[in-house]
Amino acid sequence: SLGYAYVNYHQLNDAERALDTMNFSMIKGKPCRIMWSQRDPSLRRSGVGNIFVKNLHESIDNKQLYDTFSLFGNILSCKVVTDRETGKSKGYGYVHYETAEAANAAIEKLDGMLIDGQEVQVGHFVRRNERPGQHDWTNCYVKKIPLEWDDDRLYKEFSQFGEVLSAAVAKGVRKTKPKKADAKDDDDDD
Repeated sequence: SLGYAYVNYHQLNDAERALDTMNFSMIKGKPCRIMWSQRDPSLRRSGVGNIFVKNLHESIDNKQLYDTFSLFGNILSCKVVTDRETGKSKGYGYVHYETAEAANAAIEKLDGMLIDGQEVQVGHFVRRNERPGQHDWTNCYVKKIPLEWDDDRLYKEFSQFGEVLSAAVAKGVRKTKPKKADAKDDDDDD
């Protein structure tokens, strides 16, 4: 399974009842999200009616976000972003309204308001590559450098590509996981 499905009904009332009843219900320990199928991807891609909500209290889940924002219009999709491993909220989410007017009303009324005791920021969703100053970003993250490198060596290696403003090697205790062969050897000792 790819983790999603489509259900087609003969009657609109049946589909509405399923959406109202089953949305956010638990399936195998996870809340399912049910929304109207959008066969035309242009609505999703256009970004019209899509808002970003940040600084959400960790207790806010998909249902609470939906219930709070549904007061302003028909919601096509609503999601609190969670950590894949822990399932805990990352403190932000998305709400996609059917209309720009509904999105604007939600932004106007809820930006700066307290939700579950925490002031949230609500604004239009802007794709990462369209955010102001995104092309000015010049930091590079470097992985898998030799353990013996220090700041000066890193600076020297990367200076050949242009003027480097700063270069810093992360320091601390290196966390290592036992290799599979080592773990197997440990099992053999028993």
